Amino acid sequence: MGDVYFNHFAQQLQMSDQEKGEMSRHSHPHSINEESESSTLERVAAESLTNKVLDRGLMEYGCPHYRRRCCIRAPCCNEIFGCHHCHYEAKNNINVDQKQRHDIPRHQVEQVICLLCGTEQEVGQICIHCGVCMGKYFCKVCKLYDDDTSKKQYHCDGCGICRIGGRENFFHCYKCGCCYSILLKNGHPCVEGAMHHDCPICFEFLFESRNDVTVLPCGHTIHQKCLEEMRDHYQYACPLCSKSVCDMSKVWEKFDMEIAATPMPEPYQNRMVQILCNDCGKKAEVQYHVVAQKCPNCKSYNTRQTRG
Repeated sequence: MGDVYFNHFAQQLQMSDQEKGEMSRHSHPHSINEESESSTLERVAAESLTNKVLDRGLMEYGCPHYRRRCCIRAPCCNEIFGCHHCHYEAKNNINVDQKQRHDIPRHQVEQVICLLCGTEQEVGQICIHCGVCMGKYFCKVCKLYDDDTSKKQYHCDGCGICRIGGRENFFHCYKCGCCYSILLKNGHPCVEGAMHHDCPICFEFLFESRNDVTVLPCGHTIHQKCLEEMRDHYQYACPLCSKSVCDMSKVWEKFDMEIAATPMPEPYQNRMVQILCNDCGKKAEVQYHVVAQKCPNCKSYNTRQTRG
């Protein structure tokens, strides 16, 4: 019997540390579970504290253009502004001497100032002093900060700037040089540099505009709001090329009825004039009428008299 106990004790001494650990865990299951639960609670508490620090002042700071917790130092004039739009409004308006007007090279911004602790620092998402997140959305390329992520911001490499609306809802047209709604991917007329110009109504630079931009059937671009204002004033032709901005067939039918009901006086009944159609670009010679001249090619009344 003594040999049996001795052999068992010798086997215990020869067990590896791993085997002893396994026996220990099986011998004290409640102790291991308690340690695991404790470490989990500590990790959750630490994460909660970190998030609380990061989210301090969320949506409480910013400028008229963005909700953010920092401002920028402009590399061009070394002054502090809420954002690059604030710089544009302050340094590029009609009240500023023309020689002093300038745009900010937004990609060259190197310094930002935390609005919670006032620390000036290199561009980064987290403040190096107080640990606050200075923008829920952060683009290191554009130096853009924004706490309002409901805009669904994304950076477009083709445009070289950040856009809003969600990457999945837009595509970049490399010929037009801008982003369009995915709905227009296979159905928009390409115009080189289509958005690299001012809106023909309000004269805001379309490429960097924060307002919705739409593409006309002719391929030219305009603010959606400006287009709606045009329609409110019964203007249905592109301000740049004069092509119709929508289907006008029902309107042309009413023109047909109006002209049929309004015969011209006898001296004008055989008068012929030359016209140019703004919609199809064709020239033609047609009978003059005081209401309008109809294009014989596309049946549009969006024409101009060129001679006669």
